[in-house]
Amino acid sequence: MRIRLSAELGMGLSKNRKQEEGITFRVLNEIGIIDQLSRARFERVLGDDLNVSQFSVLNHFVRVGGKKSPSRLARIFQVTKAAMTYSLGKLETKGYVKIVPDPKDGRGKIVGITAAGRKAHARAIKATEEPRKKMMRALSQTKLKKMLPVLEELREYLDREREEYDNLIEPGPH
Repeated sequence: MRIRLSAELGMGLSKNRKQEEGITFRVLNEIGIIDQLSRARFERVLGDDLNVSQFSVLNHFVRVGGKKSPSRLARIFQVTKAAMTYSLGKLETKGYVKIVPDPKDGRGKIVGITAAGRKAHARAIKATEEPRKKMMRALSQTKLKKMLPVLEELREYLDREREEYDNLIEPGPH
């Protein structure tokens, strides 16, 4: 445990390695702060129809298509099955997703977005139009376009490495 902690704290690492790890921490820290700030702003513009978690589920279906089990969605979003089931229940009540028995496994369920869900997603995107325009005026389209490939590459990397990161957490009491 002591070796792992000292490695995590950067003890015994070369100066370049410490700088590299410092950069990755700073990047992830900035992304975390941006997530908090943008999530709070997004919640305000979404209003009462959707929360960010529910929008994220709709966005996933619009972005990648297909149908998925609640368990698969929970793994994708890295939440408990209970949390995902709750969000899906709210979305189903609003008519934004349809949950049907899995034809391959009668005990399982399959979830897909409905036309009403696609419309709700479009309304949510529309609701963000003014804040996005304001951000464009502050940052410029050129800067945002330059950031996008790096952010996409980072997301793709983290997506691929999701299970490895999950295994870094040592079991036991914390």
